[in-house]
Amino acid sequence: MARNLDRLRKGERWWTAEVVLRSVGILLLSACYRLGIIAHRWVTAQPMHQATLREFAVCLAIVVCLTSGLALTMLGPKLFEHVPIPRNSAYLTWK
Repeated sequence: MARNLDRLRKGERWWTAEVVLRSVGILLLSACYRLGIIAHRWVTAQPMHQATLREFAVCLAIVVCLTSGLALTMLGPKLFEHVPIPRNSAYLTWK
């Protein structure tokens, strides 16, 4: 497994990773769509009520599926590439 992650970090082209990660992204986006339909049915159902913990959990799942699905679909294995941080970065202090 470490060898495969090293390959992804180096940015080597690996078709299996491309297909698998982008397919997972598309599955997450379709799950987001289905969860959105469920949330819409619950919100528009009568009688009107305060949001329940279950409804909040479904909306949280929508956000997680949407963000991770878009990231995996758009970037695929490039999501795991090593990005060097410059020595003079304003966000890090080097000792």
